[in-house]
Amino acid sequence: MQSYTIGQAARLLGVSPDTARRWADAGRVATHRDDAGRRLIDGRDLAAFSVEIAQSADTDDEPSRTSVRNAFPGIVTAVKLGDVAAQVEIQAGPHRLVSLVTREAVEELGLEVGAEAVARVKSTNVHIDRV
Repeated sequence: MQSYTIGQAARLLGVSPDTARRWADAGRVATHRDDAGRRLIDGRDLAAFSVEIAQSADTDDEPSRTSVRNAFPGIVTAVKLGDVAAQVEIQAGPHRLVSLVTREAVEELGLEVGAEAVARVKSTNVHIDRV
């Protein structure tokens, strides 16, 4: 499972590293240390936390952040596989994006809950790039 540094998590959540650090210090998201002593957040924990804060942001008065050139870097929060097709959900800051792609694409990109990905929106289609 992929783990993220505090800085990487902050970028995916659309907040400053200081905010992500305060959330970790307060126990809002679990961390562990790697061999170098850096604090890391498990991808599955970060995915669940990103959904939690996005839902609480729905009631906040803060303006949402927008993407540049329709690219939404985020974290995979759900993957539903069918025989041929798949549904992938990405939380990108306050934005939840859902893409319908082939099962083969999900497998080739190695998409799983907790993986970093970029959703690219063109018209009504959402394309996913694995980072």
